[in-house]
Amino acid sequence: MRVNGFTKTYDGRKVLDFPGMELESGKIYAVIGANGSGKSTFAKCLAGIIHADKKGTFFDKEYSVGYMPQKSFPFAMSVEKNIALGGTDISRRNQLMEKLQITHLAKKKANRLSGGETARMALARVFMKSFDVLILDEPTSGLDPVSRNELLEIFKHLKSKGISILFSTHIISDLEKCADEITYIRNGKLIYTGHILGFAGEQVSLEDAMVQYEKEGLHEKFADERV
Repeated sequence: MRVNGFTKTYDGRKVLDFPGMELESGKIYAVIGANGSGKSTFAKCLAGIIHADKKGTFFDKEYSVGYMPQKSFPFAMSVEKNIALGGTDISRRNQLMEKLQITHLAKKKANRLSGGETARMALARVFMKSFDVLILDEPTSGLDPVSRNELLEIFKHLKSKGISILFSTHIISDLEKCADEITYIRNGKLIYTGHILGFAGEQVSLEDAMVQYEKEGLHEKFADERV
C-alpha cells in the first residue's frame, strides 16, 4: 500500500514534510527520531487525529486504520466497560481479553491497572474493530522490560495475521526485536526508510548510527540559521 505525502504546519512553521512511503501488509515499521522530530505528528496525521495542511486521503486505497495514543487514559470504570467503548460485540470483547491475557481483570477498575495492563486493555479497545493498519505512538514508553516484551510479542502475532503495524519509539532495543523496517525522521523530514542494516551498517550499532545522524542534523540546522 502507498502512503501519500503530506505536510503539517504550526504557526507558520513547517514541522513535518513527509514525501510518502510504501507499506507492506504483515510488516512492522518502527518510526524513530529525537524528541521533537515529528514522530507523534506523523502518527497523528496518518491516523486522522490531526489534519495535515491539505485534507485528503493518505492511503492509495481505502484501508481501515486503528490508532493507539502514547498515553491511553483509562476511564474510572471496569476494564470490560473500557474495552466496550471501542465496540459493543461482547463475544469479540471476551475473545480479545482472553488473547491479551486480561480476562482476570475484567471487573477491575481500569485506573488501578499497571502500565502493561493498561496498554493491553487499550489494544483490546482498539481491536473491537478490525483494521488493516495499526498506528501506535510510543506504545512501550514507560513500561517495564517484561511488559514491553509482552507487547512486542502481541505485535508479532498481529503481523502474522497480515496487519501492518507502524509504531514510533525511542527505545532502540524494542525495534531491534520486532521491526522489519525503520523510518527515521529528523527535524520533520524523512531521512531514511528501509532495513536496519541499510541505516546502521554491520559495524555500527543502531543507537550510535542514530546519534551520528542527529549530530549531522544539528550541523545542518545551525548552518541554515546562519544563512
